[in-house]
Amino acid sequence: MELGNRNDFIIMKDKIQVSSCSQSAMHKKVKAAILDYVTSWGTNGHDWEMWMEICEQARIKFAKLINASINEVAIVTSVSHGSSAIANSLPRLNGKNNIVLTEMDFPCIGHVWLSQEGYEVLFVSAKDGEIPIDHYEKLITSKTFMVSIPHISYYNGFKQNIKEIAKIAHKNGSYVFIDAYQSAGQVPIDVKEMDIDFLVAGMQKYLLGIPGIAFLYVRKEIADQLTPKITGWFGQSNPFDFNVKKVEYAASARRFDSGTYPMLNGYAANAALDILLNIGIDKIEMYLKELSEFAIKYALEQELIIKSPLTIDNKGSNTAIYVSEAGKVEKLMKNYGIIAAARKEVIRIAPHYYNTKEDLKKAIDCIKYILSGEK
Repeated sequence: MELGNRNDFIIMKDKIQVSSCSQSAMHKKVKAAILDYVTSWGTNGHDWEMWMEICEQARIKFAKLINASINEVAIVTSVSHGSSAIANSLPRLNGKNNIVLTEMDFPCIGHVWLSQEGYEVLFVSAKDGEIPIDHYEKLITSKTFMVSIPHISYYNGFKQNIKEIAKIAHKNGSYVFIDAYQSAGQVPIDVKEMDIDFLVAGMQKYLLGIPGIAFLYVRKEIADQLTPKITGWFGQSNPFDFNVKKVEYAASARRFDSGTYPMLNGYAANAALDILLNIGIDKIEMYLKELSEFAIKYALEQELIIKSPLTIDNKGSNTAIYVSEAGKVEKLMKNYGIIAAARKEVIRIAPHYYNTKEDLKKAIDCIKYILSGEK
């Protein structure tokens, strides 16, 4: 199944990169877009209108990617930024003082909510690397203010049924916040069909971009009711009014824009989103399921321990393989021209559409070789 030319990815000519759960490979068009910004800066000194328009185009494309309206998307700098912006803007509701997170959330989500005063933060427990739906049913109650869910786990690729969890949350009058950093770009996301209130995703992983820019979705029925506490001049209705004595927030989610857009990052995001939308996320998901199935089968044949779900429909691209010294193994793999990503005690083999089964075979063989002590 061919989805694109792997030669479009610069590093793939002489190395194997299977680290999209951390940083995807660089596409030639993304590099060209970054150089376009650099050229514009070097030639014109500044071109604010063009730079802002490129970032605006990236916003439009991200909105299309998740089936949102343009004004439901804010430009932020990171998942931590987007999460903090929401956590600090929500009005307190009487009797609702529980925040439900999961043991599989990326740490920054816990850091954000544990930093808020007046909430009891509860953690949904995992079982054998997955979170059964009934674990949510037991923890979400009428006292639950927010349910924050990682769509796909950064650790082992476990994929959650967002629509079913949202039903439980909304039945109890709770908001639903989705960390889509590990899912956007590899599986389809429809914020309307999934009934999501808030969603945030950065660009550097499966979205083919670079760190420093992320997008925050806020459901339009909620956005105008919120007062941002993390703000800046681009979050105002007229940024170029230059009135230091007045705060007048922009309509809808745009009020969560803050300071000057990260322009270079916006150029990269605009090009990267074009690439993904042209291929189609549904096609990418189908191909990654094929690769995922191969990775599980081959790793088991090599008698390696897999910490990811073994059922393809319950996982994303990432297949996490247990090793006792993951950081050390990641560094050794680089010596053999293979770029993977360690977390805790696993090496994550996380392909994107430019990878092949042969890439995965070589990566898994490398892990097996290193673990065998033959260095």
